Amino acid sequence: GKPMLRMGDTGDWVGTFEGHKGAVWGVALNESATLAASGAADFTGKIWNAVTGEEVHSLQHNHIVKTVAFSHDSQYLVTGSNEKLVRVFDLNSEGKALESYAGHAGAVKRALFCRNEKCVISCADDKSMRLWDRGTGQEVSRVEFSSHPNGLELSKDGSILTVTYGNCTAFYDMETLTQLKEITIPTRVSSASLHPDKHIFVCGGEDFKMYKYDYITGNEIESFKGHFGPVHSVSFSPDGELYASGSEDGTLRLWQTTVGKTYGLWKCTEPTDLNNSTSNNSAANNTTANSAVSGVVAPVTPNNAAVSCPPVSSATAPVTPTPSANREVTAN
Repeated sequence: GKPMLRMGDTGDWVGTFEGHKGAVWGVALNESATLAASGAADFTGKIWNAVTGEEVHSLQHNHIVKTVAFSHDSQYLVTGSNEKLVRVFDLNSEGKALESYAGHAGAVKRALFCRNEKCVISCADDKSMRLWDRGTGQEVSRVEFSSHPNGLELSKDGSILTVTYGNCTAFYDMETLTQLKEITIPTRVSSASLHPDKHIFVCGGEDFKMYKYDYITGNEIESFKGHFGPVHSVSFSPDGELYASGSEDGTLRLWQTTVGKTYGLWKCTEPTDLNNSTSNNSAANNTTANSAVSGVVAPVTPNNAAVSCPPVSSATAPVTPTPSANREVTAN
């Protein structure tokens, strides 16, 4: 019941939003990271000030809120719930529900603004994805699946929709909703994310693995374990340098798209560098001898480079970085 805010490049804890009285199912940040949204089992969607941690709005529903998403201008929030309804709230008018879309025959799993905010796209447990016209309030298009869709993501440029269902990751043209390609994954997949450059995508599901695929050819590039439970959510960072995965094992992991690339506090540490650092008793590298592996990315905090972020509210201490090609963050 406690949405948590962390630094995107390091995983360091910033603060925890306190106020929900039930499990949190969906979270979102607006584009400027000034507002956060969350949907929970206490039948509310909440808007938070992402800088101070204060609650701005509490949006009442009649059932569990599964998904929340901001419009580009942060004026509107779309929610989907177990009421089988999709709602749009105006955040400039005390969070009033302006629009409500009924038609799904199952709990709404995901909902997003699309087509320059003129439409809303949603998927639900009725094995369908539906497009709603905000001008008319009507369903204008529908896609049926063979199993329940779990993930829904719009590409950075708004042109491609990524959908996961069963063992498949599929991509659709956002303007026509025609399927561009469908790729079978070796497990039931819960979530997938397309790189901003649209040359690779990553996904994860029930077999604990993360998969990386070539978007153009559909060929698997690599798969790797790290989690100890099913993967429920994956997402690329806006710049495409990292992707995050959240799992049933209680951890969030950050992975480098290009392993070994210097990025923020991520630095490729070679054994020779470490030995020189140790022999010189240098304080510039905090990585110990037993944590350096050739070619592996070790998060390094240079001298005077600590990021100081005021906590949103009191919570557990920031997690110690894990020195490996991925960063593991445990949500206590």
